[in-house]
Amino acid sequence: MGVGSRMKPPVIQREMVRDLLQRLDVHKSMGPGGIHPRVLRELAEVLTKPLSVTYQQSWQTGEVPVDWRLANVTHIYMTGQKDDLGNYRPVSLTSVPGRVMEQIILGQEYFLLG
Repeated sequence: MGVGSRMKPPVIQREMVRDLLQRLDVHKSMGPGGIHPRVLRELAEVLTKPLSVTYQQSWQTGEVPVDWRLANVTHIYMTGQKDDLGNYRPVSLTSVPGRVMEQIILGQEYFLLG
């Protein structure tokens, strides 16, 4: 393909979405969306279709739901004196559906580049 040509967006496979939902770590934070990973994991069969459609539309339009762009920033202690602010690093806690979408995009990029 030439430099200026556009590739057809890949189809988001429901099986991929279901697999990612079923493998969510239930010990991770729920982020600003308020949806706990355990809920998404336990309802994977029911949520696979609507999330697949949402991910596909997002991929095609380039628009991401507003709630998925929000993040709670917290600081994680690393090493050294706890009263030294330089010993903490900021971490962004994002929504679980947004994190699943990131994994889909990373998987697609790997597939397209690899």
